[in-house]
Amino acid sequence: MKRWLPSLPLSLALFATWLLLNQSIDPAHLLLGAVLAIAAPLLARPLQPHGHARIGRPLALFRLLWRSAIEIVRSCFNVSRIILFRKADGVNSQFIHVPLELRSPHGLALLSCLINSTPGTVWVELLPDNNELLLHVFDLHDEQWWINTIKTQYEQPIRELFEPAAVSGEHP
Repeated sequence: MKRWLPSLPLSLALFATWLLLNQSIDPAHLLLGAVLAIAAPLLARPLQPHGHARIGRPLALFRLLWRSAIEIVRSCFNVSRIILFRKADGVNSQFIHVPLELRSPHGLALLSCLINSTPGTVWVELLPDNNELLLHVFDLHDEQWWINTIKTQYEQPIRELFEPAAVSGEHP
């Protein structure tokens, strides 16, 4: 079964989406939707060199995304206020190094998306030698606050999602 349908939820979602977009259950649309639902995951399999991500606690993911959305809105207001009302020489743009314990490629991708979605911050590089994140902050006042925020508000919940054995102290 896994050979032809590597991801059953994805195949079902593609099939349902195809039918909803076409607003028809004609035999031709059913057949074309089924072909799409089978072919797309098979063709996309090489694009996932690390396999599928396994998320143990979906509610924790929603909490993380909710906190991130609040942070994005808050940062949007702060960056807008800085751009509109502060002189350019009063802005302290800096690069900082954030040490990471996160190793999961899926977790690092999620962390990158969350950081780059937040106005005023840019994920510059992951330094592989010492697993540090090089981060650019638009207006830096307290480097330790940024490091603590990244580690507690983002990295720790992401590790709980993608590396539960590492967080609990178990050996995989």
